[in-house]
Amino acid sequence: MKIILRNWALLVIYLCASSFSQAQETTLRMVSGFPENTKYVSYIQEWITKFNAEGKGVLQINFIGGPKAIPTFEVGNAVKTGVVDIALATGAFYTNVMPEADFLKLTQIPIAEQRKNGAYDLINKVWNEKGNMVYLSRFVENQPFHLYINKKIDKPDLTGLKIRISPVYREFFIAQGANVVTIPPGEVYTALERGVIDGYGWPIGGIFDLNWNEKTKYRIDPGFYDAEVSLVMNLPSYKKLTEAQQKFLQSQIAALEAQNISWVKYNQEEINRQAKSGIQTIKFDAATSKAYVDKAYAEGWSNAMKQSPEFAARLKSLIAK
Repeated sequence: MKIILRNWALLVIYLCASSFSQAQETTLRMVSGFPENTKYVSYIQEWITKFNAEGKGVLQINFIGGPKAIPTFEVGNAVKTGVVDIALATGAFYTNVMPEADFLKLTQIPIAEQRKNGAYDLINKVWNEKGNMVYLSRFVENQPFHLYINKKIDKPDLTGLKIRISPVYREFFIAQGANVVTIPPGEVYTALERGVIDGYGWPIGGIFDLNWNEKTKYRIDPGFYDAEVSLVMNLPSYKKLTEAQQKFLQSQIAALEAQNISWVKYNQEEINRQAKSGIQTIKFDAATSKAYVDKAYAEGWSNAMKQSPEFAARLKSLIAK
């Protein structure tokens, strides 16, 4: 009888311990503003696999999907309202929530330095207050944007050309005379195919993921800005995590950002791949190239100052060279 009771006691202890362990594990729902077949999504899914393996019993991430789950330009609202806990996005995808989200393209120092000089804290203060979000991580850096077009030009003049944009390069392309069209990434291929647009803005990497290379003739060099692809999280969801869960999440974020230098190698691979696919490079002379890039930043900061003057001024002092 004593043996039976002892076994029962051990079973109860085991079940209670198991239930307690399961109760402590939290699963976060995550979506992506980018299509699932892009480099950014496959990259972050590798991280999620590692995250979930190391986070058993503590914290898990359930990746729900890309724009088919939640449209690209609604991911910000989905995070803000708690429909999902985390989103993989770029600031240009949620300017409808807060215009400040687009300013991060103007950063000229790495996220590691931003965490040290106060820029990261400033960003989170604004994201907390205006977006009900935590700016978790910037995991894509060193990726300049480029203009890809199907009509050859010999100077930075886009007069008469229809260019696909996101808020990232709206003012810059308009300043060069372009007729701009806002189209989600998933619809750009068809727009190129049908001649609805003559070109588009996009980072140096990723056009093969979407098969845009098939409909692209030229890339304009040099590039400008720095692609900001990040993880943002619903603020109440973050606050609900235990101290142990928050520490685990931050440790995984640190490991993710430590790999940011790898994008430099990826960029060169993409440049070579574009050349082999037949995409020609249009380069301006040194003076024109400098003026081109300077204009991009001038237009970017000018727009930022109009949208949120106090934040833009403080941010510029911390992230601009």
